[in-house]
Amino acid sequence: MRNPLQILAWLLVRAAAAAVWFRPQALVEPGDLMPAHRSLAVDCLACHEPLRGVPDARCTGCHALADIGLVTTRGDTIRERGTAVAFHQGLDHPQCTACHSDHRGVQAYRPVQTFRHGLLAGDVVNLCAGCHVRPQDGFHASLGDDCAACHDTGDWRRARFDHARWFRFDRHHPATCATCHPAGAAAGYTCYGCHEHSRAGIRAEHLEEGIRDFEDCARCHRSGDEHEAERRMRDGGARRDDD
Repeated sequence: MRNPLQILAWLLVRAAAAAVWFRPQALVEPGDLMPAHRSLAVDCLACHEPLRGVPDARCTGCHALADIGLVTTRGDTIRERGTAVAFHQGLDHPQCTACHSDHRGVQAYRPVQTFRHGLLAGDVVNLCAGCHVRPQDGFHASLGDDCAACHDTGDWRRARFDHARWFRFDRHHPATCATCHPAGAAAGYTCYGCHEHSRAGIRAEHLEEGIRDFEDCARCHRSGDEHEAERRMRDGGARRDDD
């Protein structure tokens, strides 16, 4: 009587032989190609090199970087562009398979979540609006194009700036950016224009205290409290520049 393991092994060999005979392509083709590549289904070497995978040159031979998003591989102008793809022209070292694949389903060849901004040239990586839709809220509408001042390429939604480190909001000073930052200048600010905070009024009040450097309000008044600077200097937490 044969060993059960021998019988199982014999059945597996027969099943493998049948698969090779009836569908040999299944051994080397992990799935259907995307619609645009179906004509290459039996021409593996059109994209692959033996033992080397898919070189980038095989991709750019049909998809020239300068044409991506603008012209099809047949030379037809792309009039309706559903996605922002012009960043391909700014790729420093193209690595097509880092983002694109095939044989893996209808949309698997476009897994945008795997895109690495490090592939872009240095002068392109900060041109965020070339690919991303600019936010339409009032805050962003007043800002310039330097997204990297607050965001990084690891997470589009995360802002690195810690506002409390420089100025703390309270009920008298709500987080309304344009109140303190004129013309969207995130790196600059002014306290003029609120309450008695005219330039002349602030100058006169500070000169009474012998303070001549009063342009950088938040340096001494971190919370907007007019007496905070006095308390900080009394406690040894700050020095006046004119001491």
